[in-house]
Amino acid sequence: MAAKIKKGDRVVILSGKDKGKHGEVTQALPQEGKVIVSGINIITRHRKPSQANPQGGLDRMEAPIAASKVAIEDPKTGKATRVRFDVRDGKKVRIAVKSGETING
Repeated sequence: MAAKIKKGDRVVILSGKDKGKHGEVTQALPQEGKVIVSGINIITRHRKPSQANPQGGLDRMEAPIAASKVAIEDPKTGKATRVRFDVRDGKKVRIAVKSGETING
């Protein structure tokens, strides 16, 4: 199946604690059905002091979020949209359903 969400896409979060926020996909994990979005689903890890990190402390990082909880941001309106595929100039391209605009990538 073709990838509807790819690295570099602008997405809107549909549900959860970050609902309504926008971000960019930094990593797609298609085998797991998850994506990592910049600034979304931030988790905190408590790190013990070690030789590599003598101070220890709190590490904040982005955790994967289910791909079903994000939607592509429409390039024209900035709202969530579904994606369909079409062949234009002999190439398969992704198209935003709401506006008909081509999605880069």
